[in-house]
Amino acid sequence: MRRPADLVELLGIPFTEEQLACITAPPEPQVIVAGAGSGKTTVMAARVVWLVGTGLVAPEQVLGLTFTNKAAAELGERVRTALRRAGVLPAPGSPAPVGSQEGDGEPHAGEPEISTYHAFAGRLLTEHGLRVGVEPSAHLLADASRFQLAAEALRAAGPGFVAPTGSSTGTTRGFPDLVRDLVALDGELSEHLVDPADLRALDTAVRAEIAALPRPNADLRRIAEAARGRTELLGPVEEYRSRKRARDLIDFGDQLALAARLARDVPAVGRALRDRFAVVLLDEYQDTSVAQRVMLSGLFGEGTGHAVTAVGDPCQAIYGWRGASVANLDEFPDHFPHRDGTPARRRSLTENRRSGGRLLRLANDLAAPLRERHPGVSPLRPAPDAEEEGRVRCALLPTHADELTWLADSIAHLVNTGTPPGEVAVLCRTAGDFPAIQRELVARSVPVEVVGLSGLLHLPEVADLVSVCRVLVDPTANADLVRILTGPRWRIGPRDLALLGRRARLLVHRERPDGEGPDHRLAAAVESTDPAETISLADALDTFVGGDRPGGPGSAGVEEPADDLPFSDEARIRFAHLAAELRELRRGVADPLMDVLHRVLTVTGLEIELSASPTALAARRRETLEAFLDTAASFAANGRRTAVDGDTHLPAFLAFLRAAEHYDKGLDGSLPGGEDTVKVLTAHKAKGLEWDVVALPGLYRKGFPQERGQDSWLRHSHVLPQPLRGDAATLPAVREWSAAALREHAEEERFHRELEELRLGYVAFTRPRSLLLGSAHRWGPEQKRPRVPSGFLLALRRHCEEHPAHGEVEAWAEEPAEDAVNPLLEAERGPGEWPLPLDPEATHRRREAARLVLAELRGSDGPPDGSPEDPPDGATGGPGTLPAPRPGADERGGPGDPDDTAELTPEERRLVASWDRDLGSLSEELRRARSRVREVPLPLSLSASQLQRLAADPEGFARELARPMPRPPRPAARRGTRFHAWVESRFDQVELPLLGDDEQPGGDPEEDPAIRDERELAALKEAFARTPWAHRTPHRVEAPFELRLAGRVIRGRIDAVYRTDDGWEIIDWKTGRDHSADPLQLAVYRVAWAERHDLPLSRVTAAFLYVRTGELVRPAVLPDRAGLEAILRGDASWALNVPG
Repeated sequence: MRRPADLVELLGIPFTEEQLACITAPPEPQVIVAGAGSGKTTVMAARVVWLVGTGLVAPEQVLGLTFTNKAAAELGERVRTALRRAGVLPAPGSPAPVGSQEGDGEPHAGEPEISTYHAFAGRLLTEHGLRVGVEPSAHLLADASRFQLAAEALRAAGPGFVAPTGSSTGTTRGFPDLVRDLVALDGELSEHLVDPADLRALDTAVRAEIAALPRPNADLRRIAEAARGRTELLGPVEEYRSRKRARDLIDFGDQLALAARLARDVPAVGRALRDRFAVVLLDEYQDTSVAQRVMLSGLFGEGTGHAVTAVGDPCQAIYGWRGASVANLDEFPDHFPHRDGTPARRRSLTENRRSGGRLLRLANDLAAPLRERHPGVSPLRPAPDAEEEGRVRCALLPTHADELTWLADSIAHLVNTGTPPGEVAVLCRTAGDFPAIQRELVARSVPVEVVGLSGLLHLPEVADLVSVCRVLVDPTANADLVRILTGPRWRIGPRDLALLGRRARLLVHRERPDGEGPDHRLAAAVESTDPAETISLADALDTFVGGDRPGGPGSAGVEEPADDLPFSDEARIRFAHLAAELRELRRGVADPLMDVLHRVLTVTGLEIELSASPTALAARRRETLEAFLDTAASFAANGRRTAVDGDTHLPAFLAFLRAAEHYDKGLDGSLPGGEDTVKVLTAHKAKGLEWDVVALPGLYRKGFPQERGQDSWLRHSHVLPQPLRGDAATLPAVREWSAAALREHAEEERFHRELEELRLGYVAFTRPRSLLLGSAHRWGPEQKRPRVPSGFLLALRRHCEEHPAHGEVEAWAEEPAEDAVNPLLEAERGPGEWPLPLDPEATHRRREAARLVLAELRGSDGPPDGSPEDPPDGATGGPGTLPAPRPGADERGGPGDPDDTAELTPEERRLVASWDRDLGSLSEELRRARSRVREVPLPLSLSASQLQRLAADPEGFARELARPMPRPPRPAARRGTRFHAWVESRFDQVELPLLGDDEQPGGDPEEDPAIRDERELAALKEAFARTPWAHRTPHRVEAPFELRLAGRVIRGRIDAVYRTDDGWEIIDWKTGRDHSADPLQLAVYRVAWAERHDLPLSRVTAAFLYVRTGELVRPAVLPDRAGLEAILRGDASWALNVPG
């Protein structure tokens, strides 16, 4: 390869002159400012081909870094495909050269190394960490575990610790807020490589300067208080760091800070890496942090003149809130100069091959202020044949409901007229409107998918489940309990809810010692035991059932106090039912996570209600619930990476959800699925994606763009002061401590916030290929004052009005009068339906069925007392059915004469019924103990390995369930797990999750325990490299699944799934020498994958790959669903199906 024309001919891509200039540049430092849709990934792959094809570098001398595993996989695949076209790499399926596979998970010799920034930093510490005192075995902490460990450090604070105060209230911050503050401050210190002593010195100086002022105003005193709070937090921060070191733990901030220290302070590390990698590609460089920049410049910059190519777009720098510094891209020429000290070359890519020209003109107008601030940024140009393409449709509707209707109608019309649902996306600033958008689209039969964990948490079916779980774990989770009580299932009205709150306060007051005076209450407040923080609605709810509390032996009962509060009769009954339900669930809160979640779904009836409904909305909500349970299952299988002590029980999972809810803005790794559905996601998550049609709802002021920016170091103790930040020169500074200087600083901060939101808007505006929908509303659901359209919506309107071909303004609501009232507040709201609305006929049938069931349970012919067939309206919020009591927990006193308990209150009758239930359980337990033959119930949840044991040896499996025994260590299982970890890191560049014994890859009972040392593991790697599967990229690796069969849940993980020409192929790696693997395992995998993706079973094949010999075995017959259910029912025969 000698000429650029040779490259164009080889790859078959019509590169622009700009692209060719970047691709064929000499091997020297350069930064490419690549506009949206300009083909930066293609350019980076082509540059590798050019440098390799011209003989300047070898393929294995290329290092590529990006942010996410998906982006790394995409870049790696592009590079490998281009090198195969050039004949540098062998084609997939051809034998690899002998000795081409290095040990310990290294890439093939002859292949570039593509990784994420974090993975590269982690590998740097693994190989060189001992130089800065880091053991290679250090474990990486996830978000939930960071908060757990920070809470421990904060509880260890000495008696002299005086907590920081809130920025607006001036009151002491609560414990959960302090934990978040501690983690945030520690992260910022690491991100900007600041020593705690330097921060302490700066804050001490700030306080002294303000104290020396003659008459500091309130704002200046607030700055001094923030500095004092930061100084106080430094003690717990240092304790937190010491606990991490003692437990051999690091978080992402530590990882980057330590890697930066290595690169900056140990020159030998940089020399070794420069010798190893002659060419370095840095993707999305505008999103790197200060620590990452120090690491990369220390290794490959600082006057070395190394061939580093950084690619990014300052107009799309949307991650400033998590430490990214757009200045890294602007200052790249100075950080990575040539050997003679001249700055690196800056190049640009401006031709957008994604969007039509009219849409690009709109985006260019929006980004004009950004181009003025960043060098090398030019307006985007459309492809030559797309200059007059692209349309905009916008609307300003009277109410929020009207906007959602317009949005859903527009998308439904597009889908019904030929636009594939998968080519439509709805991008929101926040996830608050996700449930309403999903509901409106489903009502119009439009398939929809909500993307991301934080989005799922806003959907009603998931929010209800999470609220119940929080109440089970935390008796003070009052907000979640209020959601449950006021929701459409229990329908407690404001009057009874207020009375419940009053009882909760009375319980707290009653527990105080007699004669407690103001001095005692003041001392309690100072000791952070303010009684107001202990008010618990859950405790008040417990008073309606009495009996022993679930806290443990000896805990006192909570009797109903003699407060004479006038609760309605219906509220008392419903409170009693809910309290008994929660009490029953709390007894199993320490069980495995998935068992607890499924039990909550069963007891609350949510799963049954959704399964029983044939409506499209119910189907979508079932899918949402399954997606959430998949997340929970993944958490339960990854304990080592998600909790300090490997804890995967319910409290740890709730901490993980809180972290996702508060901090997820596109970084939780969730990406849109491949299904043909309309995608609903946040604008942060849309970066790097594209669709034919993009809708942007909520374009009102303070909505999108938002006006509230990041927390300021002048008011918040958890924020690192601007003078200490590595990018201080790009941020607003305070020139002096005066009122005028503070006003000037506030104005500069406001402008800085506007630029941050403008970048996010630019990302959203450049996602569509052909059509952009934008909308807003005047009246929100609960606003007393009308909303104002934002600058984004006004820009859309101006664009449409410039020329008819640009688009149209479909509606524009007039500005309400000064005294106008929100019509949504005046509209009468009926009670909600739980968990989704039913038509009248279905409602009648369910009530009749409930009446018959309850009548049978009570041995009578009519509806039970207190459960009318048609419940009347009451003080609890409207008509609705009383939740059916469970057998043995109803209002009757026992199996005898119903009149025996006629004088008891409903709560007392429930207590007597609980005694009867316990008596029956004890009697049954005694009968089982005296029986010679013991029936062992089959667990509701089984692993795939357990299902195999059940089919092979039912009696042995029953004995194992009846009396579990410890299993001896299995070297084959351990080596198999290591082999699977190596395979997964080869394809996904992620750690293997921590699996249970039944889920361990290679840990089947059939595995031969003959893999005894590292030489055998290396032999497995070499054997795998000789198979065709080593050169094919799987669609999924270690894919978790959950399959319901015959009333049981089968869970497991599929080793690898590959796309084929006519469907999918499941491959299960077998590392043992024995070739007698049970095909039942493949049958389970095959049915699970087919049903999870709504595929006919004939399109999914399955096979065992015996890695040692390379033999691929496809069983001729695999049982289908009916055959698997027959096995669970005890039938030994298999139902025949299509060949596997």
